[in-house]
Amino acid sequence: MPIKTVFEGKIDSMQILDKDGHADAALDPRLPTDMLGRMYRLLVLGRVWDKKSLALQRTGRMYTFPPLEGQEAICVGATLAAGPGDWLFPTYREASLVYYMRGHPSFRSNLMWMGLEDGLLLDRKIRCFPYATPIATQLPHAVGAAYALRMKGEKAACIAFCGDGATSEGDFHDALNFAGVWNAPCVFIVSNNQWAISVPRSMQTKSETLAQKALAYGIRGVQVDGNDILAVYRAVKEAADSAREGKGPVLIECVTYRMGPHTTADDPKKYRKEDELAHWRERDPIKRMQAYLKGKGAWSEEYEKKLQEEVAAFVEKTVQDAESFRPEPRDIFRFMYAKMPKDLEAQMGECFGGSSGDARMEG
Repeated sequence: MPIKTVFEGKIDSMQILDKDGHADAALDPRLPTDMLGRMYRLLVLGRVWDKKSLALQRTGRMYTFPPLEGQEAICVGATLAAGPGDWLFPTYREASLVYYMRGHPSFRSNLMWMGLEDGLLLDRKIRCFPYATPIATQLPHAVGAAYALRMKGEKAACIAFCGDGATSEGDFHDALNFAGVWNAPCVFIVSNNQWAISVPRSMQTKSETLAQKALAYGIRGVQVDGNDILAVYRAVKEAADSAREGKGPVLIECVTYRMGPHTTADDPKKYRKEDELAHWRERDPIKRMQAYLKGKGAWSEEYEKKLQEEVAAFVEKTVQDAESFRPEPRDIFRFMYAKMPKDLEAQMGECFGGSSGDARMEG
């Protein structure tokens, strides 16, 4: 019996903006100027907010924080590409910016990193799932939610984020397998930032791409330049539109680089070389978008100065609002159950006097 090929797969890669901000005319989505301006403002906001949060942590005003620097294009491009009815499942790294873009008060995102649960009181209307620190655990949740939305007759997609390290977790593979079998309206976005804490991507997998992992589960996989916001936006929009139409889930690998530490508890200088960082700084997503706008006559030094001032003022106000927030001490007891058990009610009474069995539920 002759040997025959029973399966062949391919992974397409997309880049619209090169590292110098020049666009591929055939792929350029030609977005309106106001949308391009919004993209750029959010990229800058993400960077300024990130640096401020890092400074807050270093001065003891915030707890451990996971910097986003270098990966803003994935977060902004994907969130803008999502439909208003879609649900987003972020990781800890892009959570603050995703929540803000979907309507969550910005100061509450700061509260999250100040150790207050009030920061994650998410209104269901923004259609965002609370982030979780364990790696990849949100992916099966996204698949289940997508399946439930379809059962309810809602034409919506679930867009779930994860990092390259997540592709080594069982939850990642379980999620892709069920998404494929159920044809769930899911878009999986893998931010391949080259490092899972101190473990390089080369030690995570022998696969040439992370996108090709989709093929094992019968779903489509694509790779995009994750520092190219136009490519991210186009890829996620096309994938989400397709998923909503019942054409199945999609895995998008966004190739990028984590400029800073994994979190403020990490020191990347112990395992990364400076020339590697310099290589990726030349491909910075903000500089690339800035050059693109400049070529269109939509950016100037004066515009940049005004934008930086506005964004800095916004971030400072966000910090002030967060630091002036005073939590309700009784929430130590109220957050756990929808209806407080008698023993907790008694304990709360001992601490504060009186009682209230109504848990604090929002959203």
